[in-house]
Amino acid sequence: MRTLWRTLDRRLIRDVAALGLAAGFVGLSFGAIAVASGLPGWAVVAMSTLVFAGGSQFMAVGMIAAGNPVAAVLGGLLLNARHFPFGMAVADVLGARWRNRLVGSHLMIDESVAFALAQPDERLRRQAYWMTGLTLFVCWNTGTVAGLALGNAVGDPATIGLDAAFPAGLLALILPGLREPAARRVAVVGAAVAVLTTPLLPAGLPVLLSLVGLVAAGVGRPRGSEPAEVPA
Repeated sequence: MRTLWRTLDRRLIRDVAALGLAAGFVGLSFGAIAVASGLPGWAVVAMSTLVFAGGSQFMAVGMIAAGNPVAAVLGGLLLNARHFPFGMAVADVLGARWRNRLVGSHLMIDESVAFALAQPDERLRRQAYWMTGLTLFVCWNTGTVAGLALGNAVGDPATIGLDAAFPAGLLALILPGLREPAARRVAVVGAAVAVLTTPLLPAGLPVLLSLVGLVAAGVGRPRGSEPAEVPA
């Protein structure tokens, strides 16, 4: 164990720990909002354990609360379709053993993939992937359970500001990416579509329609140039 600790990158430990703390607070928000929306506690815990996809979970809770479970399923599948290219990008990190691939695919989230691909060699990529995935899994589920207890005690999570934790966290994640002109176009078009269609469509559908903002990534780009990176 001591040998393993010495081989770990200290900066990676620091960054993953900070990310895990943030994930715990967002999980707290999710648990409180989910139970306040009428979902039973066991279903909320099962969702965090078996689905483990923050954005999809928040969207699913909103759509289920609005009486649109079909849109919740379709929206979750659409949002998580990005895991197909993720899987190809980190195939070498997961290795050939089916058990590693089975567990590793469940821990395949934006953060674990991003941390892994940012490392300079295979050893550090493996470390980063598993450390990030496992840390966030534990912190997210711990936060969810704590949020359930807090939501049952408080009633309305908005009274203590828990409903703002998730959008605030997402905003913090995407702000650095908005330096890219293509990312700003996507954000503006997507937000405009969501705002304009919210009074006209059932809950959840405006968010799905806002994905048409991705078309704006190619607008104004010189012919033959590489597309700018757009944050997930």
